[in-house]
Formats: sequence, C-alpha cells, structure tokens
Amino acid sequence: MTSDAVVVGSGPNGLAAAITLAAAGRSVVVLEANDQIGGGTRTAELTLPGFHHDVCSAFHPLGVTSPFLRSLPLVDHGLRWLVPEVQLAHPLDDAPAALLLQSLDQTVDGLGVAGRRYRRFIGPIVSDWDNVVDAAMHPVSRVPKHPLSLLRMGTRSLPPATVVGRALRDERAAALFAGNAAHSLLPLNRPLTGSFGTILMAAAHRGGWPVAEGGSHAITLAMAAHLRSLGGEIRTGVRVRRVRELPSHRVAMFDTDATQLALIAGNELPHRFLRRLRRFSSGPGAFKIDYALDGPVPWSDPTCGPAGTVHLGGTMAEIAAAEADIHHGRMPDRPFVLVGQQSVIDPSRAPDGQHTLWVYAHVPFAYPYDATRQIEAQLERFAPGFRDRVLARHITSPASFERYNPNYVGGDIAAGSHGGTQLFFRPTITLHPYATPNPAIWICSAASPPGAGVHGMCGHNAANAVLAGPLR
Repeated sequence: MTSDAVVVGSGPNGLAAAITLAAAGRSVVVLEANDQIGGGTRTAELTLPGFHHDVCSAFHPLGVTSPFLRSLPLVDHGLRWLVPEVQLAHPLDDAPAALLLQSLDQTVDGLGVAGRRYRRFIGPIVSDWDNVVDAAMHPVSRVPKHPLSLLRMGTRSLPPATVVGRALRDERAAALFAGNAAHSLLPLNRPLTGSFGTILMAAAHRGGWPVAEGGSHAITLAMAAHLRSLGGEIRTGVRVRRVRELPSHRVAMFDTDATQLALIAGNELPHRFLRRLRRFSSGPGAFKIDYALDGPVPWSDPTCGPAGTVHLGGTMAEIAAAEADIHHGRMPDRPFVLVGQQSVIDPSRAPDGQHTLWVYAHVPFAYPYDATRQIEAQLERFAPGFRDRVLARHITSPASFERYNPNYVGGDIAAGSHGGTQLFFRPTITLHPYATPNPAIWICSAASPPGAGVHGMCGHNAANAVLAGPLR
C-alpha cells in the first residue's frame, strides 16, 4: 500500500508532523532507526539501576505552553507535567541566588530594587503570552495574526542579552537574564540573543519549567499513543540511508538535521539546493554528565535546593566571556553549566533518599577533550562537597552525542546554530522553509522554524504546509 506520508524520525517534531497529518485523515508511517522512539526525549538508566536519567531534553517550558502540544489529549495517554517550586535558581559567589518563580510578583519581590525594571520588561510579554508564542512559533513568512504582539516582542528581542542585562541595573537580575539568554548557544553580545532570555523567562511565569513524570520519554510515548489512536503507524529499528529505501509514499518528511537530509535525499535533490543545505552551520557542542547521588546536592545557598533547574555561571560578565570562548574554539575554565534536579520534583527518578543529577556544559563544536574537571569545579564552587555525594557518573561527550543521534553533529543538540539569519530562516533562506525543490521531500525538524525545543511546532507547521500543498 502507498501511504500518504512517511516520516523519518520519531522525535517530538516527527511525531507532531505525523499526528497533524493523521488528524486530517491522511495515512502516515513513522520510521525510527533506534529500537525506542523519542529522539531527544528518551530516558534511560545511564548510571545505576533505579536511577532514571533524561538522555537529552529535561525541562520543557516551551512544551507545556506549546500551542500544538496543548491541543492534544496527552494526559489521556499518561503524560503528567510536574512543575517545581522554584523554576530556576542562579547562585552567585557573594550574593543570594536569583530565583525565577512561576509567580511574576514573587520573582519581582525577590529581585529587590531591580524588580520593578524586570516587571516593566517581562510583564507585557507574560500578559500577552498566547499571542506572543503564536507569533514566535511560526515562520516569518506567515502574516502575523497579532502584529502588535509581534512588535512588542520584537522591541525586546533585538538588543543583545548583555544590553538587556545592563538595563536591569542589578548584578543578580542581569545574571539571571544572561543565563536564560545563554540557551541560545550564541555570544551574548550579538543582536537578538535577548529574545531567548525573554521567551524562556516569560514561559516560566505562564506554564513553569516542568518535567515529565517518569522521564522526558513520557512526552513522546504519549504522542505515539495518540498517533496510533488516529490510525498512524510507527516502525522502530528501521534505519533509512536513501530515499529509495522508504516504503511506498506520496510525501516523505524528515525529522533530521540538514546534513542528514542531504545524505539521505542527495540523489533526489538539485546540487544547488544541496550546497545550501551543506552551508547550514552547526552551533557549539554539549558535554553532559549524569550523576547518581546518595543525597541532595549540598548547595551553599539552600534556596537552590527546590529548584528544578540551576544555572552555574556566575555573573553576566562571566557567562558572556564563557560563551564567547566556545565560539572561538576555546574551552573556558569556568564554563556555563546547566543543572537539572529532576528527582527533586519527581521521586520516581531515583531510589528513596537518593537523587539523579542532569548536568551539561556548553563546549566548542566537536570538542574532543574531557570537560569533567571544569564542570565539577563549577559544581564544587556553588555546592562544596558535591563530589562526596557521587555514587556513579555517566559521560556523554560531543562525539557520543553524535553517535547517539546523527542529527547532533559535533555535539550540537540544537540541530544547527540559531545565529544570524538561521534564527529565522532554517535550513535555507526561503519563504517556504519546510519544502525542498522536490515536492515529495520535506523537512520537519528543529533545523526548520521555529528551531530547537520540545514543542512540536516545527513538525506541526511542516505538516500544515504539506496539507496545503501536495496532500491537499
């Protein structure tokens, strides 16, 4: 039988594309190379039995607020979001930790004299969140439904993160903003880096930074169950190397990065387009350590204890220097480190009284060396005695990330840099970002708009484009 669509890859975007097509009555088959679905949303016992670690994605501020994911009955298929007491903590050496809470009022109160400036900056985005996220989660070629909301977001997105941080006129507030902006994986003195901090902090005040109960794999397991309820099919253990290996189909959609699309579909696409795909630039890498701990992290500042996420980087100046270093191929001695305390929120992640810890640092692209020393020095800096709590550790280097998922070229877990024009135009500069010159081949991954994150909007948008085109 000929399917209307074959989707290559079962990450959140691949499943989102398949669900959108199946809900419109089209026949869909999803192919996954691994034995388990999920892409970046898998969970595994990486260290010791009974310790369940998120392999890649962990916290999902854009998942719980995603217009697409919110429209699905995922709770009926077992997904339960758990929101931490403190969304994010940012400890400092000589000052109390800056805390990002779900309550805007409480966050403002905790920032002291900078609170009013923070409210003036972020408050309008929080109030207008639904319209803002609708604009931000679609390609720039779409006529905005809410142009004033887009303008309001745009005025806060254009400046570099360092400019926004200085405008807050407070070291704690600036560091808190800089840590959020550093999720861009870009030097913080570049234009538009402020947009990442703005979106993530506003999302915290709307839906929080939740984890999925039982592990991030619960997200794609629920999506897969919903897809099957719509008549969609998923096949695991099927590695696709060429388009000709696909089962009979009308349209093929690729939840892959630009490099993998070029490798798999190279014989089906014009050379000029392939050259454009190969010019799509990767971002920095990630070096990740998963820990099994015999107790909670001994933070110097106890307010970090209930936080779901902790950013370790010190002041805004330190974070900016570290992110600039990795873009010049240098490993900073004090890297920006992201810490996830999932077991604080979700006790099912570890045996009673024990904890998991999810930690990764931004490192240069394809960094070939061990970054454990630098990462653990940052942990000890803000949590003296941390090493004494470690029962076991599991290391994922940039090369290990690429072996785990070929889309993570050089350890780039964002499927391509968000710098320059690639923030808006992915994977090539075009008004039709999901299409290729071959009307039967489409891309639906984080290498297309709106980019990285567990939100499913790349796949959903791509599927809607297919439904308006070859499958209309």
